[in-house]
Amino acid sequence: MAYTLDFGTPVNTALLIYILYSVQKIVFPSTSTPKTIPTEFKHGYSWMPKEHPPTVLFKTYTPKTLEPFDGKNGGRILLAINGIVFDVTAGRNFYGPDGMYGNFAGRDASRGMAKQSFDLDMLTAVDQPLDKLQDLRPDEIENMKGWIDHFSNKYIICGKLLENDAA
Repeated sequence: MAYTLDFGTPVNTALLIYILYSVQKIVFPSTSTPKTIPTEFKHGYSWMPKEHPPTVLFKTYTPKTLEPFDGKNGGRILLAINGIVFDVTAGRNFYGPDGMYGNFAGRDASRGMAKQSFDLDMLTAVDQPLDKLQDLRPDEIENMKGWIDHFSNKYIICGKLLENDAA
């Protein structure tokens, strides 16, 4: 049984032309130089950012010391969930003064996150003791832990939240 080349079908002819063209490009590569010199790296390339991001230190916060970090006037935005303080400044659109979660900025958001509620009555007043969250149902506690996991993967943990008289 001998193989024969059949150029009678257009598919075979097109494949042969493509194979010959590909072989020619590999065996005889183009040696032409570009007509213009690329300018995007004219001044060199550096991995350094234009400005250094602010340094974040792990600190101990109280409800009173956390409150100023509400993002007003372009400042940092911090919020706490179950004693863990997160720097959510990168999510200003969500947690800033005009964001849908803006009432959590500078506050302990544990109860609100657990109950999936953005109501102001979910927040404990800053001059009151921290919410112990003892009346939460198991599914609400799991929901809060889910938010902690989400925030831990997305934002910087920058401190812990303690009672007002503990710091």
